Amino acid sequence: MTKAAVFGTGSWGTTFGMIMARAGVETTLWGRRAEIVEAIDRRHENPDYLPGVTLPPTMRATGDPARALEGADFVVLAVPSQTLRSNLTAWKPHLPKGAVLVSLMKGIELGTTKRMSEVIMEVAEVPQERVAVVSGPNLVPEIAQGQPAATVVSCPDERTMEHLQEACHVPPWFRPYTNPDVVGVELGGAVKNVIALAVGVASGMGMGDNVGAMLMTRGLAEISRLGAALGADPHTFAGLAGMGDLVATCTSPLSRNRTFGENLGKGMTLAEVVAATKQTAEGVKSCESVLELARKHDVEMPITEVVVGVVHDGMTPDEAGVLLMSRTPKPERYGV
Repeated sequence: MTKAAVFGTGSWGTTFGMIMARAGVETTLWGRRAEIVEAIDRRHENPDYLPGVTLPPTMRATGDPARALEGADFVVLAVPSQTLRSNLTAWKPHLPKGAVLVSLMKGIELGTTKRMSEVIMEVAEVPQERVAVVSGPNLVPEIAQGQPAATVVSCPDERTMEHLQEACHVPPWFRPYTNPDVVGVELGGAVKNVIALAVGVASGMGMGDNVGAMLMTRGLAEISRLGAALGADPHTFAGLAGMGDLVATCTSPLSRNRTFGENLGKGMTLAEVVAATKQTAEGVKSCESVLELARKHDVEMPITEVVVGVVHDGMTPDEAGVLLMSRTPKPERYGV
């Protein structure tokens, strides 16, 4: 039987573990908080992150990383992106030889501007054929409640990609597609969080659907320009890991990044919004690393620039809007 270790007992890690367990994979979750580990392992629930959801009785949980990793074919990483390097360094001695490391994270590392798969390869010292990515329009509360969803499984090795696809395919609930373009899949997942912050800010300011549509469309153009500079397949951004994830994250009230931006647009300070936010909004930190990555490759990303300005540099939402709308006219498809 295929075995998986899922590191992270937050909402997405727990839900993806539930998906794999229902796909017939022997699944063990690792968690840092003893009370959550006990609730999952003994009561088959995660009251902090998935209240009211009954987890599969076959899914286990432990606070011991070595126990979780024993015999694992897949090591699924579902921790905040900026903690990946330190966490994986601690877990590295216990990684099974030949296991595939799977990233559920949607971020760019601060300081290095590396994608999560690049961090995994560097820290775990594994080839790219042993690293996979899962990304798509996967709003966790809907999936956990049994609503259908689709995602993208990405890896340069076709056999690995198909094996992971099988390990998380649960008809008619959860449908994974394959795409070998790891760069495009990861960029779509990371940068859409930044655009969702911008859409949220506009919504919080009382702006309407025209502004939201403009920001999503021009945001997709920014993602595509950066993708082109990094060698991604442009078709990826028209798919689930690109436009699909962007639309879900920018429009849904379940989106952490959109909600974070809405609160900023309503006039809350950054400290107030952070205090009111229970789960990680990846775009808040990743917007800086996304902008740094863009500048390294001479890619213009004006929406990302003003998001960094509003979130980190004291720019007001009104100033950000004026700055965006006062830019010099350009052809719609410039820079690609």
